[in-house]
Parts: sequence; C-alpha cells; structure tokens
Amino acid sequence: MNKSKHILLSFLFALGIVAVPISGLSQSYITKSGHVEFDSSVPLHSFTGVSDHLVGKITLNDSIIDFYVDVNTLKTGIDKRDNDMLKTLEAQKYPFAEFYGKIVSDFKPIGEQPQKVTVEGKFSVHGVSKQTTITGILKKVQKGILVEASWTLNMTDYNIKPPGILFYRVSEKIDVSISATLTPN
Repeated sequence: MNKSKHILLSFLFALGIVAVPISGLSQSYITKSGHVEFDSSVPLHSFTGVSDHLVGKITLNDSIIDFYVDVNTLKTGIDKRDNDMLKTLEAQKYPFAEFYGKIVSDFKPIGEQPQKVTVEGKFSVHGVSKQTTITGILKKVQKGILVEASWTLNMTDYNIKPPGILFYRVSEKIDVSISATLTPN
C-alpha cells in the first residue's frame, strides 16, 4: 500500500473519512478528476478559481487520505489574474497544494446516506505545511465514494502575501471546497 507523500504546495483542498473495513468492499479508492474551487475577493469584487484535476486516494483499512492539485491547473476566467495568482503562489517552485492525513471519525461505506466525517492532517501550500482539521461529507455511491468538503484558509498562514494594487488587496481568507467521486482502486 503506497503511503508516499506528493511534493507539496500551493493552495486549497482535502477531506476525510474513517472507515470500518467491510469484507468484500474495496479498501482503496482513487480519483484523478476531482473538482477544486476557491472563492476570494477584493473590495467590491469577488472571483472564483476552479480545477477539475484534483487527485486523491482514500485507503479505508488504515484511514489514510491524500489529495493534491497542481496549482497550475487553477483557472479564474481571466488570464492576467491567473498569471498573477501563479506568480503569487510561486507555482514554478511550489506546484502542488496537498492535504495528507487520517480519518478520525467513523465512516461505514454502506447505505446511501451522506455521513459527516472529520480528518486531521497537514495541508501544504507554498512550501508551508500546517496541521489542519477538516469536516466533510462522505457518501457511498454506485461508482465508489463521493467526497465533499469545504474550509477557509488564511493566505498569511502559508507565507503567501495577498496581492493588490494601491489600497486594494485580495482578502487573506480564501474559501476552499472540493468534490470528487473516488472509484475502487
């Protein structure tokens, strides 16, 4: 079972679940096309960045989760803003944002009701890792497991200086959300 960590970095994401192993059920689930979204703002204007390149793995028998995104895949809809964001994140030096952790609440991959779960681990972006607890939803679906989570991060906690012009600065607080369907590995 691969517990290797990916090179860390830039901005937003992750989630969690704890599992009670059930015989006959796959114990490892993956995605290479999860959805990541972040919301930010400057005075009188807000914007959203998205990527459908969230990569993740959940291993139920040891409760390990690992999600990461290449920040170069984040798009806000305006090329100049995207370039400024990548420069601010130093994306060439720190191309990934990652959450690596462990499920600390119960998850039973049976039934179709969404289950609230909590994960604890390290979120890493811009070369800085911080211990983080995230609450999300896991749901057993026909194709595997659906994961949804959202949280708020503060850019300055990760040594990211909010960009701006004159007196207008991007808010330090960034709302992050992920959504992915992970299939048996």
